[in-house]
Amino acid sequence: MPHARIPSGEIAKRGQLLYEQRIRSAVETNHQGEFLVLDVETGEYEIDASELAAWQRAKEKAQEGAFYFLRIGFPAAYWL
Repeated sequence: MPHARIPSGEIAKRGQLLYEQRIRSAVETNHQGEFLVLDVETGEYEIDASELAAWQRAKEKAQEGAFYFLRIGFPAAYWL
């Protein structure tokens, strides 16, 4: 679902930048393969083996958040 204030492309751009600059080094060693849901407006994130569980916790913090999803240590969250 599109975000009301931020285009999807901008969410992805911000999310990847925040992850690379501030989060990656802190999470990759201990959370390889888990899902990270990042609010690109606040920089807050949730990690869980379940994408849905991480998203639900992130949504509790920021109902209208602009969320970026990724799988830690992988180039994509899912393979087609």
